[in-house]
Order: sequence, then structure tokens, then C-alpha cells
Amino acid sequence: MTHFDAFGQPTTITAGAGLAHWTQTQQAFLAHSAATPDHLAKTLDADPNFALAHAVKGFFLLLLGRRELVQTAQEAANIARASDRNRPVTPRERAFIDGLDVWLGGYPSKAVAHLDQVLLTHPGDPLAMKISHAIRFILGDAQGMRRSIEQVMPAYGADHPARGYVMGCHAFALEETGEYGRAAAAGSAALEFSPDDAWGLHAVAHVYDMVAEPAKGLNWLKGREAAWAHCNNFRYHVWWHKALMHLDLGQTDIVLDLYDTLIRADKTDDYRDISNATSLLMRLELEGIDVGTRWDELADVSAARTDDGSLIFADLHYLLALIGGRREDATAKLVARIAQDGATGQGEVALRMANPGTAAALGLEAFGEGDYATAFRGLARARKHMQLAGGSHAQRDVFERLTIDAGLRAGRMSEAAQMIDERSARRAGRDDTFARTRREMLGNRSTPLRVPAE
Repeated sequence: MTHFDAFGQPTTITAGAGLAHWTQTQQAFLAHSAATPDHLAKTLDADPNFALAHAVKGFFLLLLGRRELVQTAQEAANIARASDRNRPVTPRERAFIDGLDVWLGGYPSKAVAHLDQVLLTHPGDPLAMKISHAIRFILGDAQGMRRSIEQVMPAYGADHPARGYVMGCHAFALEETGEYGRAAAAGSAALEFSPDDAWGLHAVAHVYDMVAEPAKGLNWLKGREAAWAHCNNFRYHVWWHKALMHLDLGQTDIVLDLYDTLIRADKTDDYRDISNATSLLMRLELEGIDVGTRWDELADVSAARTDDGSLIFADLHYLLALIGGRREDATAKLVARIAQDGATGQGEVALRMANPGTAAALGLEAFGEGDYATAFRGLARARKHMQLAGGSHAQRDVFERLTIDAGLRAGRMSEAAQMIDERSARRAGRDDTFARTRREMLGNRSTPLRVPAE
């Protein structure tokens, strides 16, 4: 028997407690809530044969970007298929199962295509919308994110319970495609409908990063901590944004305090947490700031992840940790594995290991060794395709900074200057502190470049 969830979507879950838990699962997922897995577990306890929940569990596991969870995701897919045979599901639900299968087969973009088919007939389905958005994010498909959201926006009227969350996704997609004013307005409006929409709040933080207005960004976040306090590890990412704003203002003591007390208070090995930490420490070092022994624990964690290969975005941040921690053997091992996966691997992950992964990895390794000419060649080659690594402009900017600084240190002044111009052009034509200091270096060739201590 088909029931309808709180978002008006048909579902074959048994009625009663199971349906209530399923609504809570979706609500928590939209809000990036730490309670999401608990609600999903309660849903499956109430209805162990609910195929869609098993498929969604598989999606959640793959989004974590960890090789050891792929088998568990495959098991969830197998259970979903078996549940469908025992209690046939709706076409909408089957599209989720099909999408999970093709992602497990190595093609996340095909998973998105299945979810897009759902949205053609069920545009008001926030679960399909959000999972599609999340996969496109890790694929670096900003235009696809925006196109997908804008196609379904008419289905989210003022009375739709997920209106705020879809507006938050729209805000982020607008920001990633350069519509900064519209993005800020959409993110602010999203919080009016959904006060716990951390994604929309963080989209506005992205805007202030891109338009080089850190003071306004800090003012935006001030007093809104409740919008991300409930989050899973995404809350560390919002604190990371706050740290970036303080860094742009030159307030490095505050940055290091945020790092120690909030961003890296929990020493997890989640790749998203590692990316926050490593990219922040690298930014600090590029500005000549001594980060002490903070690289050590990140390098320890990352040395255990060199064989992962789930996402090139994750691998490159593990590599930053190994370089920062001076782990030459582990660095060489990870670089070689990325190159091997790019040369012989199958599927879309392997394509990204090949390009931009291999050139970026070789460039980063050379940067760590102080071979800036080689570093610049590799990083500059990867730079043209770095969006394929996934993540956001703000996250990928650490590689942009490293490329520019490698160019300056290698004496490739005109090329570095052009990259600074291109970087600022993407940022509403504005220079942030990084760009201004590098322009000063270019204007005074005798200015010594800051090089991290050996």
C-alpha cells in the first residue's frame, strides 16, 4: 500500500511510526543534522523491508567518500532490491535504487540522471533534490546544481515544508556560478523559512569570501550559531568559513584558536574535516605563520588513508597533510597510487584521478620538496581542470594559492600575475588580502617570498 510522506511524496513504507521516522530522517538530512543516521535507523527498525530507506542508506554511505564503506553500501543496495521483489515499490522509489546501483558501478553522474528523472515527475521531492545536489557538488558540477534546482523551484511554494532548504541549495548554486547578489538574498530568505538551514547560511558565507568582504561575513555569522549547532561534521566547516574571514583580516591568533577549539577539536578522519584542517593550515603557512605541531596528527590520520581512492578531492587533501607533516614515504605512496588509479582505473573516479589528480599530486609533492618550478608546472596543468575535483570555489582556492605561490617562487612572474588577475575576476573583480600581498611581491621583485620552514 502506498502512503504519502510529509512532503507529499508516495512511499511504500508501512504506516504509523515508520512513516513518522522517515519524515524525520528526510528533515534531518535536509538540515545536515547529526541526528540523521539515528532517524534512519529507527525508520528501518520500524519497517525492515522499506526499500527506499535502504537505498538512501547506500547513498549516505557513498557520500562519505570512504572505500571501506562501499561494501556496506552495496549490501544496502542488495537489500533494497530484495525488498522491492518482496514488496514492489513505486517507480519513484525504484529510481533511487537504480541510481544507487549505477553509482556503485562507478558512475555517480548516471545516479544523478536517475534522480533527475524522479524530479521530472516529482519536482517537489526534496530528498531527490538534495541527494542530486550533493552528488553534483562532489562532481564539481556547479552549472548542473543550478539547472536542477531552478527546474524544480516552482514546485516549492510558501506552504511547502522544504521550501527553505531548496532555497538554500539555490543560494549555493547561485554563488558557485557567480551570481553573488542573488545568492546572498536567496540564502538569507532560506533561513526565514528554515532557521536550521545550515547549507543556506553557509552559502552566504561563501558569497562574502568570494567578494572579499570578511567583516560583513563575520557579521552575517554572528548570532546565527543556532543555524549550524545541530549539524553533523558540517558544523566544523561553517567554523572553517569563519576562520577564513579572520585570516583575510590578518587575525591569525583567532584563526589558530578556532582551529584548536572548534574546527579540529574532534580528531576525526572524515575527509571533509581533514580538508577543512589541511587547507586552513596551508593557507596560514603560505602567509608565513608558524602552525607549530598541528600538522602531525593530520599526517598520522592521512598516512592511514593513502590507499583509499574514493575521491580525488579527499586524496589531494590527505596529500596536503602528508606534505605539511613531512611524511615523504607516505607522500610518494599516495602520489603513485593516484597516478596508478588514473592510468588503469575504471569509472568516473579514475577519470578524475587522471585529470586533474595526477598533475596536481605531482605538483603538490614537488612544492613540499621545495622544487617550485616542477610544482608550478604540475599545479598549473591541473588548474585548468581543478573544478572536476569537486568541492567549492572556496575549498579549491587552496590549490589556486599554491599554484600562484609556486609560480612566484619559481620566477614565473607574468604567469603568476595573470593567475592573480583571473582569480580576482572570478571574485567580482575584487582583491582579497592574498591577492593584494602577491601583487605587492610582483611590484617589488626584491621582496623575499615567504617560504614555510623546512
